[in-house]
Amino acid sequence: MMQTLKKYWFLAGLGLVFTCTVFDPTDAIADAGRWARSVHGPDMVIFLVFLFQGFLLNPEQIRSGLTDAKATVAAMLLIFVMAPLYAAAISVLPVSTGVLIGLFLVAVMPTTMSTGVVMTGAAGGNPAHALFVSFTTNAMATFTIAITLPLLLLATGKTAAVQLDSWAMIAKIAWFVLLPLTAGIGAKSAVKNVDPALSRRLSMASQILILIIVWIGVSQAKPVLMGAWLSAAQIAVLVFVFHLLMLAAGFGATRMLSMGRGRRESVIFMGAQKTLPLSIILQVNLFPEYGQALIVCVLHHLISLFVDGFLVGRMGRSRGR
Repeated sequence: MMQTLKKYWFLAGLGLVFTCTVFDPTDAIADAGRWARSVHGPDMVIFLVFLFQGFLLNPEQIRSGLTDAKATVAAMLLIFVMAPLYAAAISVLPVSTGVLIGLFLVAVMPTTMSTGVVMTGAAGGNPAHALFVSFTTNAMATFTIAITLPLLLLATGKTAAVQLDSWAMIAKIAWFVLLPLTAGIGAKSAVKNVDPALSRRLSMASQILILIIVWIGVSQAKPVLMGAWLSAAQIAVLVFVFHLLMLAAGFGATRMLSMGRGRRESVIFMGAQKTLPLSIILQVNLFPEYGQALIVCVLHHLISLFVDGFLVGRMGRSRGR
C-alpha cells in the first residue's frame, strides 16, 4: 500500500486537494485559496514551476533531439494542429460554454514538461527527442496560444461571451513560461555537476507547486463545482474521448511515416499529453467565471495519465517479447 502511494502520490494529492477544498464545510480552505489568488499566488507559483522545470532539463539531451526532424514535425502537428481541430469538431456537440472553454484550453496547450518524457523512456522511446519537443513546444506556445485560442472561440461563436487581449496573453505566457524556462536551462548549463538528490527535490517541489495551483483554481471555482457533479461525469467522458483521438492520431501518424519502435513513442506521448499548470493559470486569470473549464483541465490531466500509464505497460511488455 505504501509503495503504491509513493508511486502515485501526485495523483493522490490531486484527489486530496480537490476533495478537501470542495467538501470543507467551513469553507476555510477555499477562502485561503481565494486569498492566495488575490495576492497573485498563481503567478508566483507558475513562475517557479517553469524555473524548476527548466533547471531539470538536460541541455545536451535537448540538442540531441534535433536529429529526428521528421518525428519533431509530426509531434508539433499533433500538438498545435490536430488537437485544436479535434476540439473544434467536438464543439458542434451541445456543450456548455464553460466546458468548451476548458476543452479549448486543453487543446491549445503545449506538451508536458515531465510525464511525457518519462513515459517515452519507459515505453522504449527516445527521451532526448521527447525533451526537445517539450522545450520547443512550450517556448512556441508563447505565440501559438494567442493565435489558436481566439480562432477556436471565433469559430464556435463564443467571442461574444469571452473577450481576449492577445498581446496581453503573449506577454503573460512569455513572462511566466518562456522567461523562467530559459533561465532554468541557463542556470543548469552554468552548473557543471548537479547533485541527483537536488534534481529529485526540485522535481517533487514542482509537483507540489502544481498541487498549489490546482488548490487555488478549485477554491475559485468551488461555487460552480458544488452544483456540477453530473457535468463532471460528462466531462470525464468528453476528455477521455478527446485523449483517445489524440493517441489514435499519434499512432496513425507514426505508421504513415514508417516510424518503428524507438522513434514512435516520443511522437505518441508528447503529441497526446498536455501541460496542466499553464492551462490552470490561464483559466484562473482569463476565465475565472467559468468553473467548469477548470474541471476539464484537471480531469483531462488525470485521465491522460491513467490511460498513458496503461499504454506504457502494454508497449513495454510488447518490447520485451
